[in-house]
Amino acid sequence: VGEQVTLKCSFRSSSPITESLTIDWTYRPLTSGQMETIFHYQSVPYPTTAGKFKERITWVGNVAEGDASIAIQSPAMSDNGTFICSVRNPPDV
Repeated sequence: VGEQVTLKCSFRSSSPITESLTIDWTYRPLTSGQMETIFHYQSVPYPTTAGKFKERITWVGNVAEGDASIAIQSPAMSDNGTFICSVRNPPDV
């Protein structure tokens, strides 16, 4: 609580990495609330601009190395939940 936490995500693709590669991080609270997209990447990072993670997510990944990790600043117990990382590199998923 109160520091920075890194959510690790790594991937491999049989296709070359191109600008069409996308990464989406979604979050669902423990209390089975609404699932929300908290981070999107396509050529450049797009952290969420709304919701509880606004201005708290930093891109720490490197797609060339198969790393799609993000960091969350000032985590709180209320952030507890399920975080899902989805990587698409057409035609590979």
